[in-house]
Amino acid sequence: MTSNLVSLHTRLGAVALVAALTFAGAATAELPFATATAQVDETPLERVFDGTVEAVNKATVSAQTGGRIAEVFYDVDDYVEPGAPIVRFTDVEQQAALKQAQASLDEAKARNAQAEEEFKRAAGLFESGSSSKREYDQALAARDSAKARVDSAQSAVAAAEQQLEYTLVRAPYAGIVTARHVEVGETVRVGQPLMSGLSLEKLRVVVDVPQEVAAQVREHRKAYVQTADGRVEAVGVTIFPFADSASNTFRVRVDLPDGQFALYPGMFVKVAFVIGRTHRLLVPTAALIRRSEVTGVYVVDADERVRMRQVRVGGTFGDRTEVLAGLTDGERVADDPVTAGIYLKTTAVKNSDD
Repeated sequence: MTSNLVSLHTRLGAVALVAALTFAGAATAELPFATATAQVDETPLERVFDGTVEAVNKATVSAQTGGRIAEVFYDVDDYVEPGAPIVRFTDVEQQAALKQAQASLDEAKARNAQAEEEFKRAAGLFESGSSSKREYDQALAARDSAKARVDSAQSAVAAAEQQLEYTLVRAPYAGIVTARHVEVGETVRVGQPLMSGLSLEKLRVVVDVPQEVAAQVREHRKAYVQTADGRVEAVGVTIFPFADSASNTFRVRVDLPDGQFALYPGMFVKVAFVIGRTHRLLVPTAALIRRSEVTGVYVVDADERVRMRQVRVGGTFGDRTEVLAGLTDGERVADDPVTAGIYLKTTAVKNSDD
């Protein structure tokens, strides 16, 4: 009979231990963490499509004057500051043209000064009656002609200076070199490509959306781009006013805010377009705990008992995450799952000791 009592006592102890592990936390114990309520709230209804990242600023710099390449300062994958020299031509012809234009300007200024003096003398003689109107008009025309030649010579100097400036090609904006089209010693002509590059400071995503969604995208004009650091809200949504005849899709450009998002041109990303509103069951994202492939929350019932429950989650909206299964509206969850887990284990051990 004594052995039967011991066996019964052992079984009852095991049952008590299981109950303590499953429903830890007595009603009289004060919880060491805050709780939040799972609640249904109105959130954006979204459709997700694949998009391609591209640079807003991308260009190929071409030669604006002819000559031979003397130096190439950058290569592929090099970062270039705005205004930095990237290619230099030999400038013998341009220097000679500038000297010739400057000499012509000096000559024109000298002849203009002479014409001005002759006009002053002619004007004085005409006023005193010592010369005819014809001689006065000839001196006036010579002065005006000399002034025009000075203006023409100044324009020639400016053009020659610009041609000389073209021999040192500069970067139009900060960016990364993507292609180098010339080598040192190569002779180039006007319009020949020299170097290609793009800027990572301004990026956008190009998406092709079906025609049945295009109207909703145009109405709401709000989108989110999924990056390695999370969702980024677009600063602008541009919809092309025509559909592609082959795919019957509309091209949409989604502009990203300035900043680094670990994105590079050519990458595929997910873009979520807002197409309406819907209701979802949401909990704070911080309340979720992930263990391997399992996602769960610590649920607190009306008697302040704590248990871990597996849930299936959806998208994230701000600091809250949608729960697709595992919770109901109005249930309380622990805001701090780490503290809740420690509390659950501590309470279970204490109950087993008791």
